[in-house]
Amino acid sequence: MPEQTPQTVAVLGLGHMGGPMAANLVAAGHAVRGFDPSADALTRAAAAGIVPAGTIAEAVRGADAVITMLPSGELLLQAYDGPDGVVAAAASAGAVLVDCSTVAVDDARRAHDLAAAAGLGMIDAPVSGGVVGAAAGTLTFMVGGAQEDLERARPLLEVMGGRVVHCGEVGAGQAAKLCNNMLLAISTIATAEAFALGERLGLSAQALYDVASASSGQCWSLNVNCPVPGPVPASPANRDYEPGFAVALMRKDLRLAGEAVASTGAPCELGLRAAQTYERLAAEGLADRDFSVVYRTLADRVAAAS
Repeated sequence: MPEQTPQTVAVLGLGHMGGPMAANLVAAGHAVRGFDPSADALTRAAAAGIVPAGTIAEAVRGADAVITMLPSGELLLQAYDGPDGVVAAAASAGAVLVDCSTVAVDDARRAHDLAAAAGLGMIDAPVSGGVVGAAAGTLTFMVGGAQEDLERARPLLEVMGGRVVHCGEVGAGQAAKLCNNMLLAISTIATAEAFALGERLGLSAQALYDVASASSGQCWSLNVNCPVPGPVPASPANRDYEPGFAVALMRKDLRLAGEAVASTGAPCELGLRAAQTYERLAAEGLADRDFSVVYRTLADRVAAAS
């Protein structure tokens, strides 16, 4: 990675993803100010060299770039708007705004409109790679927005991630994230069902893995995040489905995908069925487990039927 020109960066949202991302910026030589409503998150951030701020405006004022990693589009728009919000505080320094949250495409566009009205550049840049990728600095960024705004943000994105993909205009990054995660949910459920059927037929998980992982059934959900304990030692299935990427987060992304399906009329039958599955898993008390836990619920049904 080329040597970084130090910048002043505000990071809003210092949780499991935003905290490690901000820490990587500090390690690369940037001056990072952070805000989070959680006192514990601020304490952890301070230990990583991030300067804690008492308000959004305090974190943002004078920054070259503002990175948001927030739980919802509603919170993103609240953070951007108002006299003490991101846009007002960032306007004097002309900061570039980078939203790494996963939100609805329409919310990303509304945030961009707020920024543009104040003369600020803004990109939506949701991520793939989870907590492990955030800590390792290997995230993939899916970017929507103008090329010039991406280029301003690129040096920071390249510290936090291993790949930056420009997907198109504003909102395209969010569109890519929702489509990718809908595909991920479907492939994970399909992988879990294949192993459940194999078990019913007397086939060992290892034998099925050895065949499918080197054949036409191979996919990330099988080869890397195998939902069955045993075949892939590093997968969450071998750690009691410790996330990883939690069921609650997959449910959120599938809800957003479902809203997009409803608004566009796209034929996404399997995506909507996957959303129902993850709603059920959350209702069964598995919201904090890795999303690959779907296999365990199928295995329990196989055992009950035996």
